[in-house]
Amino acid sequence: MADDLEFMRLALEEARASAEAGEVPIGAVMVREGTVLARCGNRTIRDNDPTAHAEIVVIREVARILGNYRLAGITLYVTLEPCAMCAGALVQARVPRLVYGADDPKGGAFRSCFNILANSQLNHSVDVTPGVLAGESTSLLQSFFAARR
Repeated sequence: MADDLEFMRLALEEARASAEAGEVPIGAVMVREGTVLARCGNRTIRDNDPTAHAEIVVIREVARILGNYRLAGITLYVTLEPCAMCAGALVQARVPRLVYGADDPKGGAFRSCFNILANSQLNHSVDVTPGVLAGESTSLLQSFFAARR
């Protein structure tokens, strides 16, 4: 659990950096055997790319680093429950473990709206640890959107 907290704090740093750049504050970190391989926040506005969610960006980077589209032995830390697109990418990349902060009641694809990551009909399931530093993740998102209203 100590490692989960450490890496989730890094994901929160990425989320804060995204907020400062005007992006929705979601951050992600991919780790293998205790080593950070990639970290990033949302880049949809910067990149003019609706798929540039933090999770997708780090999945692409780690696949490039490893020279493999299958990401065995990787843990993804992300500040918000992944959406259906990101959850699907985790399944396709065969990511074995996900740790996330806040639930996303409007689009979460683990337990809030969908259950893609543990769907027995798919050829891969992801071990999920939800709620790590959820309060900090939620607060960051609420502050971001409150400032824009």
